[in-house]
Amino acid sequence: MNSSTALVRVHELTKTFGATRAVRSVSLSFTEGEIIGLVGENGAGKSTLAKMIAGVYTADSGRIEFAGSEVAFRSPFEALRTGVAMMAQEIMLVPDATVIENVFLGSTPRRGIAPNKSKMRSDFKELLELTKFELDPKAVVSRLRLADQQKVEILRSLSRNAKLIIMDEPSASLTADEVAHLHATIRELARRGVTILLISHFLEEVLELTTTTIVMRDGEVVKAGPTKDETIDSLVSGMVGRSLETRYFDNDSAATQQVRFSVEGLTNSALHDISFEIHQGEILGLAGLIGAGRTEIARAIFGADALDSGTVTLEGKKLSVTSPRDAIKQGIYMIPENRKEEGLILEASISENMMLSTLKRYRKAGSLSTRKLGKRAVELAGEVDLRYSKITQSALSLSGGNQQKILFGRAVEVAPKVLIVDEPTRGVDIAAKRAIHETLLDLAKSGMSILFISSEIEEVLGVCDRVLVIHQGKVQVQFTAPFNQKQVVAAFFGQTSGAKHD
Repeated sequence: MNSSTALVRVHELTKTFGATRAVRSVSLSFTEGEIIGLVGENGAGKSTLAKMIAGVYTADSGRIEFAGSEVAFRSPFEALRTGVAMMAQEIMLVPDATVIENVFLGSTPRRGIAPNKSKMRSDFKELLELTKFELDPKAVVSRLRLADQQKVEILRSLSRNAKLIIMDEPSASLTADEVAHLHATIRELARRGVTILLISHFLEEVLELTTTTIVMRDGEVVKAGPTKDETIDSLVSGMVGRSLETRYFDNDSAATQQVRFSVEGLTNSALHDISFEIHQGEILGLAGLIGAGRTEIARAIFGADALDSGTVTLEGKKLSVTSPRDAIKQGIYMIPENRKEEGLILEASISENMMLSTLKRYRKAGSLSTRKLGKRAVELAGEVDLRYSKITQSALSLSGGNQQKILFGRAVEVAPKVLIVDEPTRGVDIAAKRAIHETLLDLAKSGMSILFISSEIEEVLGVCDRVLVIHQGKVQVQFTAPFNQKQVVAAFFGQTSGAKHD
């Protein structure tokens, strides 16, 4: 990156969300016509950095210069007018408008006060010739498949004559042919002097397409330089930040040889022939990138999402699970990712939340025995190391970590044979995280089978007996403890050398 001819310079950019510092004092520069790859693990700060440059977020501190002038974009539209366009992972189009209306939204050519439809059509045709995309200008966007909606976003960025286009996972929903066209478009734009910032989890794409690569880890830029000097191994090592041979797993495994639970051929719109088994007392981890299909697997097993095909078997018996209620009755319980919206009744008390799934046990002659319920809730609170003032206080009054412990207390009370936990330590402090890990290990030692989902690779490798890497809705590869973090992370991106394939 040659800062002397920089189109964009960022100086000491920092952004914090609550207690999490997503981006830490990042300084970078991009030149005209450069294709920059931005890579990192989940939560490294890539999208947050890009959104600050594009006006989606305002930096807490630091400054941005664009084309030699300091800028402070208050919105993406202001950034777009200046020459900075962003294609986010979330499609941002008007669903009921046509393709051509979305492409020229906010920049419609006019003849007087009326739209110049002839100019719109000719400009649209030029954009299609440039990109080699095939799109009907009159098609309603809501009726397009995701890949075609993404193309509309690309065309909209190009229609604004943007000098910097930020693309966040642009090829994720495209076919191989469409990716080839996209890459050709990016190269042509760069040839014309447009700067491209490409955020991608496809490391081969980054190595093939970009001229410069930036690696982020824990909100910081840990390396930046010519892509020609990088390999997949060097990028993964930068993202992981450890010796390539570092291995994990210090806990004594409670797993037995007895298969407790299995799924075979789970398939729906998000999943493709998912099969695996969990032994009694085993903690099986599902690892992978955000959007890989981990949560979709959990929801399908728990009956929250429908399956097109596949079987779920518990202790040799095939189950029919069409709802979470069915799953709970048959011995499967799930602690969801979003505890506040899907797990807790925040205004209710600790005891009410903890006993929510088993209230009928405490009813006698139609009335609820609050004394017995409260006594049991206190016992459960002790088992999961819940910190509280009184058992009748609301869940809303507790920290995120203690709210999560309520859900673990509920799971202990339900006593399922299979427990699914989705991102159980997200948003909790270190002490709460350690307590949750200890609870999981204790439950496994009691004989419970656990399916563990987390985006934090260190905790997956530190807690689990085996890990399945999920990639694009499929089981990519299996690893057994002791783990090699470099191999596991590489598998997130489709690299499976040295691993066992399922």
